Amino acid sequence: MGTGYQSVLLQRDGAVEAGGVDAGVAAHYGAPTREARKLAEGKAIADLSHFDVLEIRGEDRRSWLDTLSSQRINNLEPGQSTQTLLLSIQGRIEHEMKVLADQDRLILIAEPGAGAALEQFLNSMRFMLRVEVNNLSRTHGVLAATRPIPGTEAPVWTDPWPGVAPGGWAYSREDHPGKERPWLLHVVAIDELASAAADEDLAGMMAVEALRIAAWEPRFGAEIDDKTIPHELDWLRTAVHLEKGCYKGQETIARVHNIGHPPRRVVFLDLDGSMHTLPSTGAEVKVGERIVGRVTSAALHYEAGPIALAVIKRNVDPETVLSVVDGETSYPASQDVIVTPDAGQVAGRFTGFLRTPPQG
Repeated sequence: MGTGYQSVLLQRDGAVEAGGVDAGVAAHYGAPTREARKLAEGKAIADLSHFDVLEIRGEDRRSWLDTLSSQRINNLEPGQSTQTLLLSIQGRIEHEMKVLADQDRLILIAEPGAGAALEQFLNSMRFMLRVEVNNLSRTHGVLAATRPIPGTEAPVWTDPWPGVAPGGWAYSREDHPGKERPWLLHVVAIDELASAAADEDLAGMMAVEALRIAAWEPRFGAEIDDKTIPHELDWLRTAVHLEKGCYKGQETIARVHNIGHPPRRVVFLDLDGSMHTLPSTGAEVKVGERIVGRVTSAALHYEAGPIALAVIKRNVDPETVLSVVDGETSYPASQDVIVTPDAGQVAGRFTGFLRTPPQG
């Protein structure tokens, strides 16, 4: 979506605009924690119309994107959804795409402001193939919910998180909290946004982020920096097919997974709620006086209270109580392990989740 975008749904009573990458849609409509509860219960929807939308048309669209990206695309049937990444030679994440197969096209959903660079890269890789890339971000956006939105014929991307897609691998435990949050993105025309939302109650981005953090799901615009590899975020679950080859970054993906360890790991933090504030993005995560990582996302959850995601060094003891330091404020924080410290180095190990095989 272009700079200066303002959603028509900001005209709803109580709407307060979000800032940063989420500018143009509501941070909340007056009651963010109540909105999050209603969103989780399927009683509200969220305006993500500032997200970018692209399409790929042409006979070679699926095989072409398959060769470029980390996920298997060429077997997608109309109506099926997946997630894929474009990586550097070093395996670092450069783009993340939510992919929905439509009848004669692939629909791509990208983070706000990411669409132009993604379009440019894809067009640079077309060569003589029968593909056409169109950026629909000025005319289309997204409405999100934990269930289908009735009365709309919009294409719907269904979040594969936290399932383990064919060819994927889980670095976190089996009883994953993300299973409690289905997530559907409806691609709608901007001029039909108000009618698509109709009489639905709305939840703002503060509610969306609270549910995402509680579900341990990374966000490209938050948990990523210029060194991030998919293993660190548990994105081998949904965004990487370990048995497909010949895409940029594949050697690093295989090497870290089979014989190495990711240098960092994403972690869920349960923050001390007595501060009545939240740490800012980039706040230091410490063990004693040693900086071991930084907060990437934080929110106030309607049940869990203040929560956060952080990316920390792999070898930090999971039992250690951390401190999050933001200016003069220090928040004690207990860890909930997402990516296990022993993630990777699976060659010759028991397959499946990274746990000790059954004995006897």
